[in-house]
Amino acid sequence: MHHKLLVELPMYLETERLLLRPYRAGDGEAYLEMCLHNKEHLLPYEAGNPALEVQSLEDAEILVRRFSVEWIARNAFFLGAWQRESGTFVAQIYIGVMSWDLPEFEIGYFVDHRWAKRGFVTEAVQAALALCFDHLQAARLSIHCNETNTASWHVAERCGFTREGHKRQTHPHILCADGSYSGDYHYGLLRSEYVQQRSETPRR
Repeated sequence: MHHKLLVELPMYLETERLLLRPYRAGDGEAYLEMCLHNKEHLLPYEAGNPALEVQSLEDAEILVRRFSVEWIARNAFFLGAWQRESGTFVAQIYIGVMSWDLPEFEIGYFVDHRWAKRGFVTEAVQAALALCFDHLQAARLSIHCNETNTASWHVAERCGFTREGHKRQTHPHILCADGSYSGDYHYGLLRSEYVQQRSETPRR
């Protein structure tokens, strides 16, 4: 594995409906609109998301520029997902570094609730898998999500991740249907599994 600052990454990723790219100066306006419309949607599962603290255009612009700096430094990778036809911001993908030695990365995601249930997050995560395995040379990827967040863990499973563990009753502020504290599901995807899945995907 080369030094992280020598890793070459594409400027953008394209899928059938989306363009995914790092944030850049000027994205604050679109990010602010997303923040203002999604504060309730991001809770309770994204309680620590910095988007919840955004109150103004200046806040949003500073945040997307911070994301850009993290990308350049190879400390974390934030991707905005934009509809190719309209240019509308629909989702965010986060790739966090768990280990450069392995290497291992974790993937997080959220969708603007106005564009939910249309498969955009699954499509975006599948593109992020290619970035991780083909460019970051990942050995494995991880996804962690609350067990009551069915939309989130369904994305993980649609993208080929295996549920590797269930850390139980760790969230007293998020209750299961039976009233018990909820926990987290832990998912993993290995390079060999990704290669196998890709070989089985029909060519268009």
